[in-house]
Amino acid sequence: MTNPTIATLMAHRSIRHFTAEKLTPTEIATLITAAQHAATSTFSQQVSIISVTDPAKLAILGDITGHHWLEKAGHYFLFIADQARNAQLAGDSATAQANLHSTDKLLAGIFDATIAIEAVVTAGESLGLGSTIMGSVLNDVPRLIQTFDLPRLTFPVLGLAIGHPAEQPEQKPRLPQELMHFTNTYRPLDPADPQLVAYDRTITSYYQQRGSHQREETYTHHILTEFSRDPQQRAGITAALKQQGFLTDVPTE
Repeated sequence: MTNPTIATLMAHRSIRHFTAEKLTPTEIATLITAAQHAATSTFSQQVSIISVTDPAKLAILGDITGHHWLEKAGHYFLFIADQARNAQLAGDSATAQANLHSTDKLLAGIFDATIAIEAVVTAGESLGLGSTIMGSVLNDVPRLIQTFDLPRLTFPVLGLAIGHPAEQPEQKPRLPQELMHFTNTYRPLDPADPQLVAYDRTITSYYQQRGSHQREETYTHHILTEFSRDPQQRAGITAALKQQGFLTDVPTE
């Protein structure tokens, strides 16, 4: 018998084209509940989620990400690393307040938000929904912070466009496990590894045969292209983090 949870995870693909059907309040509440039951670091529940329904704000998200198709999703969630709530609960404790501004607690909030969004993706797929996780919300963090009135000790992490799929794209092949799963120690990659060479051929075949946006591409070339983008596009992230009250434990040069 196939385990339905494993089957759902194995069938994942990103969905960017949706029907006109919006998510119901019950579906939204179910997805938020799934997020709340995801693992959370030290049970500190350092994540908040914003449902974005205002067409003007959805259009701003489209501008920031460069993906206006998100405006046609059944729903849009913005996941926030949130220590502001815990700062209110911690009161006047100087030690607690100092910790909440630290890199450690920033990472804890990012972990909680990331784990929560994956829970929503999986829960959504179990209900027949499809989605795309969007790190491109970080293309203009100051505008994002202003648009959603994010207070200090909060930071946007990821967006999620989710809805009823209007497509069923081909699934992208993943790396061979031998190239990413090791025992007891890290094993550096050899670019001439036969498994990588074979995987490059697999990716080339995938891009040539898929139903849309066909192109000549290997995984190795994709990585080169991806990390050759202008690093200034998101150069303001560190400044925005500090503006939001994080990284106070990082020495200034």
